[in-house]
Amino acid sequence: MKTLVPLISSGTAGPLGVLHLPRLWLKASLEAQGKLAPGYPGAGQGYDQMVISGLGLDRQTVLDYIKTERPTYPQFEAWIKGQPGAKLGKESIDTLNASITGYIHDDATRKGVLESNGLADDETAARDAVNLNNLDDWKEFHTALYAEEEAPAAPAAEVAEPAAPVEESSAAPAPAPHAEEAAVPA
Repeated sequence: MKTLVPLISSGTAGPLGVLHLPRLWLKASLEAQGKLAPGYPGAGQGYDQMVISGLGLDRQTVLDYIKTERPTYPQFEAWIKGQPGAKLGKESIDTLNASITGYIHDDATRKGVLESNGLADDETAARDAVNLNNLDDWKEFHTALYAEEEAPAAPAAEVAEPAAPVEESSAAPAPAPHAEEAAVPA
């Protein structure tokens, strides 16, 4: 697996109701495994630090926990609930969420994101950082996804045909499809 652009929005909250927390978990998890796309910090000084500080957590303790324990997202939230001094009351979370949704990028950042996405900086353009960051992530994802197509393909190796037909074994049944696949009508 190569690196991944984190596509969970800062506008996403998990069961605790904290915006950006799922994205922080994703980025820190990817960085801990060396799989975070270049240019993305595992825990930056913007929204990541706002969430860590807003929840009353220690930055290094959070990052160490994610790196060493490799939690699922629900396990991460459960761990946060168990941290001494964690600020998880409704008022604290509402204040933190308002600071995330209310953050506005400076003009140069907004113009740069809009321009790189081919969008006009007019009255219909996104102004808030959450949506501008989404645009930036989607652009990065698209660029990374199709970058491989632009690279010249290596010549295909010749594959020898088998001398005799391969018999299928009936020893083990095929694995059951994932729930998503099972729900799709054939």
